[in-house]
Amino acid sequence: MNIEFSSSEQSTLGLEWELALVDPGTGDLVSVAPAVLKAALARRPELGVEDEHPFIKRELLENTVELVTGVNRAVPEAVEDLGRCLAELRAVTDELGVELFCAGSHPFSGTQLQSVSDKERYQRLIDRTQWWGQQMLIYGVHVHVGVDSVHKALPVVNGLTYYLPHFQALSASSPYWNGEDTGYASQRALMFQQLPTAGTPWSFTEWSEFERYVEDMMHTGVVDLLNEIRWDIRPVPNLGTVEMRVCDGLTTLREIGAVTALTQCLVEEFSRRIDAGETVEPMQPWFVKENKWRAARYGLDAIVILDREGNEELVTDHLRNTVLPRLRPIAEDLGCSDELEDVLAIIDAGAGYQRQRWMAEQTSGDLTAVVLDGVARMRSNELPDAAAGH
Repeated sequence: MNIEFSSSEQSTLGLEWELALVDPGTGDLVSVAPAVLKAALARRPELGVEDEHPFIKRELLENTVELVTGVNRAVPEAVEDLGRCLAELRAVTDELGVELFCAGSHPFSGTQLQSVSDKERYQRLIDRTQWWGQQMLIYGVHVHVGVDSVHKALPVVNGLTYYLPHFQALSASSPYWNGEDTGYASQRALMFQQLPTAGTPWSFTEWSEFERYVEDMMHTGVVDLLNEIRWDIRPVPNLGTVEMRVCDGLTTLREIGAVTALTQCLVEEFSRRIDAGETVEPMQPWFVKENKWRAARYGLDAIVILDREGNEELVTDHLRNTVLPRLRPIAEDLGCSDELEDVLAIIDAGAGYQRQRWMAEQTSGDLTAVVLDGVARMRSNELPDAAAGH
C-alpha cells in the first residue's frame, strides 16, 4: 500500500477542541448538538442546510461539539483562531441556554444515558465495540504540527513518545467517572485505549513499515479508513502533520496555548535534529506504556522514565529543570515564549484533576459545583489560583 504524506510547512499548527454541552443549572450533559449545529449553520447564509460548518463539527455523542481551527504559523495565532471559533459557538449556545464545559470526562453524567450522533462511522464504531464504545464519554484536545518531509514523520512520532507522560500529566482532568473518584488523574486515558487501534503508537522507523501496518489493518477489517487509527500520537498523511492526541480536555485557551507551545517546540527540535543528520531512537514500548499509566494514575506527581537507560525523575522537575530550559531558544524562534512559560503556570496552579478534587472537597462532594466551576473558568480563561490550594 502506498500512502502519500502531504508534507506541510514545518511546524505550522492546527487545533481541535472537544467541548461538552451542559445544562447551566445542573451541570448535566444535554444532547443538543444537532440543534447547536443547525443554529450555527443558520448564522452563515452562504452555507446550505446540508453543508458542514467550517469549524464547528459533530462528534461521537450528541452532547459534544468539536472546534477545529485553520492552519496557523504561530501559537498565539492558533489560540486566537480557536478563540474566534469559540466566540461563534458561544453566540449560538448562549441563545439556546446551553453552557460549555471541557475536561477529560464529565464528572457525574451516566455513560449509558448519552445518545450517539447520526453518522455512519460513529454507528459502526458503537456496533463493533459495544460496551466499551458506549463508555466513550470523554473529551480531548488535539494539536497538529506540520512536518515538511515524510522522512521526519515517524521519527518525530517516536521522539514525542518520550514526552507522552508529560502531556498526560499537564492535561489530566478526569478523576471522576459516573460520579465516583477513580483515584486516577486521567480516567480518560485508560478508557480511550480500550478502543481498537487506540492507545500508545507502534514504533516504526521506516514509512514502508507504517504502510504495511495500515495495509494489514485494512485487509483484516480492523479499520476501513486511515483516521480510524486512533493512536495517542500519530502521523496524519493527508494533512502532512503529526498529531498529539493524548491530552485530556483542557478548560481554558491559556492551557491549550501552553500544551500547543510545548508540542510545537518539541516537533521543531526533532526536525532540526533530523536535519542535522541525527537519528531519533524510539523508547522501548514497555517504558512508553508504563509512563502513560504512571501519568494517568499520578498526574503531576508521576515519576516518569526519561530515556532508554531507564533513568527516572518527577515529571514536573524534568519539565522545569530540563525540558523548558532546552526549548526556550526554539520558543523564541517560533514566537511562543509566553505560551511555553505557561507550562510552569499549570504546574504551579495545578492541573484540572487537582482543581476538580479541590472543588469537590470545598463543596462536600458536590460534583455539580465541579462542573460549574469549570464552566466559569472557561468563560474567564483563568488558571486556578495556586494560593487557594488549586
